[in-house]
Amino acid sequence: MYEQVSHSLLNNILDDLKPEIRRQDIRHFYTRLGANFYAIYSLFFTLYGQRDDFKTQMLRLVETMAKGYIARSAELEQSDIAREQDHNWFLSQQWVGMALYTNGFADNLADLADKTQYFQELGINMVHIMPILMCPTGKSDGGYAVSDFRQIDDRLGTLNDLRRLAEEFRKRDILLVLDIVLNHTSDEHEWAQKAINGEQRYQDYYFVFGNREVPDMFEQSMPEIFPESNPGNFTWNEAMQKWVMTVFHNYQWDLNYSNPEVFVAMLDIILFWANQGVDILRLDAVAFLWKKIGSTCQNERNAHLILQLMKDCCQVTAPGVLFIAEAIVTPVEMIKYFGEDAIIAKECEIAYNATLMALLWDGIATQNARLLYQGVKNLPAKLERATWLNYVRCHDDIGFGFDDNDIRAAGYDPYAHRQFLVNYFSGQFEGSPARGMVFMHNETTGDARISGSMASLVGLEAGQETNDQALIDNAVKKIVLLHSLILSFGGIPLLYNGDALGVINDYSYRDDPHKSNDNRWIHRPKINWERAELRKKQGTTEYVLFNAMKKMIAIRKETSAFADFNNRELVDIDNQHLLCYLRFDHQRPSERVLVVANFAASPQYLDLALLRSKGIDPFTRFVDLYSGRQPAQYDRHIVLQGFQFYWLTQI
Repeated sequence: MYEQVSHSLLNNILDDLKPEIRRQDIRHFYTRLGANFYAIYSLFFTLYGQRDDFKTQMLRLVETMAKGYIARSAELEQSDIAREQDHNWFLSQQWVGMALYTNGFADNLADLADKTQYFQELGINMVHIMPILMCPTGKSDGGYAVSDFRQIDDRLGTLNDLRRLAEEFRKRDILLVLDIVLNHTSDEHEWAQKAINGEQRYQDYYFVFGNREVPDMFEQSMPEIFPESNPGNFTWNEAMQKWVMTVFHNYQWDLNYSNPEVFVAMLDIILFWANQGVDILRLDAVAFLWKKIGSTCQNERNAHLILQLMKDCCQVTAPGVLFIAEAIVTPVEMIKYFGEDAIIAKECEIAYNATLMALLWDGIATQNARLLYQGVKNLPAKLERATWLNYVRCHDDIGFGFDDNDIRAAGYDPYAHRQFLVNYFSGQFEGSPARGMVFMHNETTGDARISGSMASLVGLEAGQETNDQALIDNAVKKIVLLHSLILSFGGIPLLYNGDALGVINDYSYRDDPHKSNDNRWIHRPKINWERAELRKKQGTTEYVLFNAMKKMIAIRKETSAFADFNNRELVDIDNQHLLCYLRFDHQRPSERVLVVANFAASPQYLDLALLRSKGIDPFTRFVDLYSGRQPAQYDRHIVLQGFQFYWLTQI
C-alpha cells in the first residue's frame, strides 16, 4: 500500500542507510520492504511515535532488517522464495512434530544430529528443541532464563553444532523449531548486569523502580504466576537498591517493550536465529509482552501490535520463517494471537491448542466426552493460513483452564470439577490409576496444576508397579486414543519426547538441588536408549506403542482430509462417552473421514442415523483406515470397544 507520509520517511531512511548496506544487491529485500513498509511504519508509530527519537529508531529498525537479509544464505533465500510461492505449505497433513530437551533425547546437539534416524523411523519431520541458549546453572527455569541470546549453552554444544544439526535436518526435510524467550532475560544477561552497574540506558530495558509506589499499583491487578515459589511480581535488587519486575521467577527480569531499543534488539535476535537455519521460532510468553497499570498485564492490545510488527519485519528479511505463539490462555484470547480483524494470520501462524489438551485429559478422568465436546464446539474458528499445534503432553504442567460456562453446560460445578481433576491425576481420587503430582497449588483460589508423564497419568506406571496386565493394556489404549485425536483433529500434531515409548515418571529430579523444588522435571525424561531398543521387540509395551504411533503417522500423511483448512465438522451423536467429528478434503468435500473416539472403558455404540443430516446413509458400510478392517457394525450401529478409536471412510 502506498501512503505519502510513510513512504517519504522510507525514502529518507534509504538515503541514510550505511554505505555497506546500500552497496549490496538486495532486490528481494527492497521489494518486500516496499510492500510491508506502510504496515511496519503504522505499527511502529502507534507504539513509539510519541518519542523524540522515533525517526532514529525507524532507521535502526530498517538497518536491522537489511543486515539480517544480507547475512541470509543463498540456500535459505531460495527456501524463502519457495515458501512464498506455496504459502499454504505448513497447512499440509504431512507435518508431524516432536518436542524434546536436547540432553533428554540425546547427550548434546552433536549426538542429537546423529540420532535423526529415529525421527524418520517414527515419521517425525518437525522437531522442537527446547531452550538451548546460554543460561545460568540452577537459575535457568529449564532454559527460559537466558543470559546470552546468541550463544548455545556450552553444556549442550556450540553454534557450529546447531548449524550442523540444521543442515542435517534440511537434508532429511525435517523442520527445526527453536525457542526465543521474548518476555524476559536472566538477571545474569549483559543488559541486566549493565543495569545493575547503574547504566540508565539498560535500566530502561526493564521495569526498574526506586520505591514501591509504582510496583504496588501494578500488583493491585496482576495475578501471581508461581504463588508458591515466587509470590508477587517484583524483586528487590540489593546492588541497584531498586525494585525490578519479575513476573515469572525472581531471576527473570521482564523486558520493557515500551522502549523501542528493546524491540529492535529482540528483532535482531529473531533474525539471527532465522539465519542459522531455524524454520519455526517458538515465541515464549507472548501474552506478557506489554505491561499496563490497572490491567493483568496479559493479552494487552499492544502485545499483539508487537507481534504483528515482528511478523511484518521478519517477512521482509526471512519470509519462510514461521512463528509459534506460546500463549496458554483462554480460547477467546488465544485466537487473537493469529491476528485480530484479519483474514490470514498476521501475528503468529501457529498457536498451541492448550484448550484441546486440557479437554482431552478431562475425557480421560471422567471417561466421557461431554466437556470435551462442549469445549471443541466453542473453540473459535482459526484464520486462513494459520494452524493449531495439537498436543497431549509437553514440558510444562497441565492446567484446567476451561471456560466455566462450558463446564456448567457439561453438567459440572466449575470449582468442584477442577478439584476432582486435580485429585484424580494426583492419584488421590479413589480408584484412580494416575501417578501425577500437584503443581503450584494456590491456597487463596484453590487452583492447582498437574505434573507427570503421559504414561504415568494414564495408569501405565501403576500397572507396571502391580504387574496388572489389564491396567497396562488400558493405559496403552489411552495413549493411542489420545494421539489418534491430535493426529486427526486439524493442525500440526506435536508428540512429546518419550511418549511413543511409554516413558513413565522420572523421580531422579529429587536428587538434583537445582531441580528438586520443581516437580515438572518428573515429566522431562532422559531417554534410556537401551530400553528404547525394545520398540523393535514384539510383545513389549514399547513395541506396541511405537508401532501404533508410526502407523497412525503414516496414515495421516496419506489422508488429505487431515490437512488444516477449517475442514472439520463436530458431530453431536447423543452418546456422552464418544467424541465424533468429520474431516473432509477441502478441495474434494465428498472425500471424508469420520473420526470416532470412545473415552469409556466399556463398549459403546454410535447410531449412524444421527449422521443422516451430514449426508451419511445410516446403512453405509465403512472401513477403518487404521486397522484396515470394517468395524463391528449391526443394523445402523457401529460398536467401539473400550478406549477404541476409528478413522472411518465409506466403502
